[in-house]
Amino acid sequence: MASLSWSCIFCLFLAGFGAQVGLCFSSKVYVVYMGSKSGDDPDDVLSQNHHMLASVHGGSIEQAQASHLYSYRHGFRGFAAKLTDEQASQIAQMPGVVSVFPNLKRKLHTTRSWDFMGLLGEETMEIPGHSTKNQVNVIIGFIDTGIWPESPSFSDANMPPVPAIWRGKCEPGEAFNASSCNRKVIGARYYMSGYEAEEDSARIVSMDRDFASDIVLGNGMKFTGESLSLFEMNASARIISASEASAGYFTPYQSSYCLESSLNITKARGKVLVCRIAEGSSESKLEKSKVVKEAGGAGMVLIDEADKDVAIPFVIPSAIVGKEIGRKILSYIKNTRKPMSKISCAKTVLGSQPAPRIASFSSKGPNSLTPEILKPDVAAPGLNILAAWSPAVGKMQFNILSGTSMSSPHITGIATLVKAVHPSWSPSAIKSAIMTTATILNKNGKPIRVDPEGRMANAFDYGSGFVDPRRVLDPGLVYDAHQKDYNAFLCSIGYDEKSLRLVTRDNSTCDQTFTTASSLNYPSITVPNLKDSFSVTRTVTNVGKPRSVYKAVVSNPVGINVTVVPEQLIFYRYGQKIRFTVNFKVAAPSKGYAFGFLTWRSEDARVTSPLVVRAAPSPMGLMR
Repeated sequence: MASLSWSCIFCLFLAGFGAQVGLCFSSKVYVVYMGSKSGDDPDDVLSQNHHMLASVHGGSIEQAQASHLYSYRHGFRGFAAKLTDEQASQIAQMPGVVSVFPNLKRKLHTTRSWDFMGLLGEETMEIPGHSTKNQVNVIIGFIDTGIWPESPSFSDANMPPVPAIWRGKCEPGEAFNASSCNRKVIGARYYMSGYEAEEDSARIVSMDRDFASDIVLGNGMKFTGESLSLFEMNASARIISASEASAGYFTPYQSSYCLESSLNITKARGKVLVCRIAEGSSESKLEKSKVVKEAGGAGMVLIDEADKDVAIPFVIPSAIVGKEIGRKILSYIKNTRKPMSKISCAKTVLGSQPAPRIASFSSKGPNSLTPEILKPDVAAPGLNILAAWSPAVGKMQFNILSGTSMSSPHITGIATLVKAVHPSWSPSAIKSAIMTTATILNKNGKPIRVDPEGRMANAFDYGSGFVDPRRVLDPGLVYDAHQKDYNAFLCSIGYDEKSLRLVTRDNSTCDQTFTTASSLNYPSITVPNLKDSFSVTRTVTNVGKPRSVYKAVVSNPVGINVTVVPEQLIFYRYGQKIRFTVNFKVAAPSKGYAFGFLTWRSEDARVTSPLVVRAAPSPMGLMR
C-alpha cells in the first residue's frame, strides 16, 4: 500500500466483507463514501443512510433497510448496501457523496515484509530439481503466551486434513476448548505451573516502509516522525514545550515528560505539546498522548531519546521524532515569538530510506551465556508488522506490532518452506541454510546500518545477516549437527550427566565432549579469548551439485590472521561430508572484538560464515 489514504482505510475496514447475494440477481454490494467521519449521533447517521437508500427504492423505507448492510462512522463516513448499477449511479450524484464503488473481497496479509524479502510469488522460489508448490504435512511448533483461535489468521479455510503422522493433542486451557483446534491449529498444550522459553535469536530490522506523520512548523520547516495516528489537525496551532504547561506540584522538568496529571489544562488547551520519553524508559508512548488529550492538547510531538522507530496508534495527531529533530523543534519554539505547528495523519511511505536497518531496540551480541556461540544468528523483518491481535486486549483483530515476536514468524515461515522442499534435512541443516545464504547488504547494495546513529552494522547486530529466502533452498553446503553433537556441546560448557539428562530426557552421558564450545559444528565461528593461536574444525555436507569444487575466501578480522586447511573442497556426490580446519593467530594488538568472514565459493554457490574474534589481554594488561 502506498499510503494510509482513504482507499487503504477502506481495505482495513472492509477486509473479509464478501459480496452479498441480494434478492435481485443484478444487485451487488457497493460502498458509499461520504468523506471524513462526523460527530453525528449513530441513530441519526443510520436514519440518513436509510433515507438516501429509500430515494432509489421508490421511497420505500422497508426496501432501504433491507438493502442496507453496514454503517461506517469511525474511520470515515459512509455505508455499504446492496444496489443495482443504476441505483449506485444515482447515489453517486447525491449531495455529500464523494464516491460509490463496488465492495471487494480482500484477504488480510502482512502487506509488505514478504515482498521486501523478495518473495513476490511462487515462481520466485522455483529452483531446478525442486518444487515449492503443493507443500503439505509440515508441522510447526512454537512457544507463546497464548493464542486467540477465533482470529482470521488461524482460519483453516482451504487447508488439507491434519497430517496422519500427527501424534499431538489439543489440550483445553483457560478460555480455550479442544474444539478450538482445527486443520491449521492442529494442537495446543497448556502449561499452568509456569513456562521457560527463550526467544528465537532472529534480529529485528526496520523494513523499507515507514508509518509517518508530517510536522510542519510555522516557519515552513517540515519534519517527519513515526506514527500510526489517523487523526489530523485541520489547522495550525500554537506549539509549546510540555514543560511550559506544568501543573500542581510537578516541576517543569517532570511535566516535560507528560506524566499523568502533570499538565495544566489552561496552558495546554488547543496547543501542540512537545513531550519527552526517557531512554530505557518503560513508559507507554500511547499513554502520553492520552495525557495530552485529557489536558486539551491539539497534538503531540514526542521526542524519543533512544530514537526507536516504532509507530504508535496515538489518540490525537502525534508523531515520534529523534533527539536531533527534537532539538531543532525546541530551538524553533524558543526563538520564535508565536511558534505554530500542524501535524498530519499517518501515511505509509515505501522505499523511504536504505533498508534493511537494525532497529535500535534489537538486542545485540555478544552472547553473555556462551560467548563461543555467536548470537544473534540472523536478522528478519520485525518492525511495524501488521499482525493478528486479541480482541481481549483491544477492540480490534489486527494491530501493528514490533519485536522478536514479529521477526520470528518470518524465519519460521522460511524454515517451513525449506522443510517442505527438503523433508530429510535436520533442524541444524535448515538453520545453516538460512544463515549461510543471508546478506549483509541493504537493498541499495550498501552495508547494513544500525539505528539510531547509522553506524555500520556487524555480526553482533545482525548475526550472519539479513535472511534471503530466494537463496535458502539451494545453499550448496550445510553445517549439520545432531543430538550427540549438542550433548557434547552441553558437556563442554559444564553440564554434568544429571543436568544433561534433564535436557535430553534419556540416558545420555558425557563420554564424548568438546575441548571447547567453539567446536560445535555451527554455521558461524566465534573465538572469544584468543591468546596466541587457535584452531577450529568444521564439517560441511554437500547438498548441491554432486560434483562440485569449493574454494575458501577469507576476510580477516582486524589484527588476526586466518588460514583454512584445506583451501579447496572437492565433492563427488550429494551428501558427502568434508572436514576442514580454520586457524586463527594474533597478528597485531587490537581492542575488543574483530569481525570477518569465511566464504566457500563454487561456480553456483557461496556459503558464508561470520568470523568473530577477540584477542585475550596479555599478562601485562596489554592486548597481544
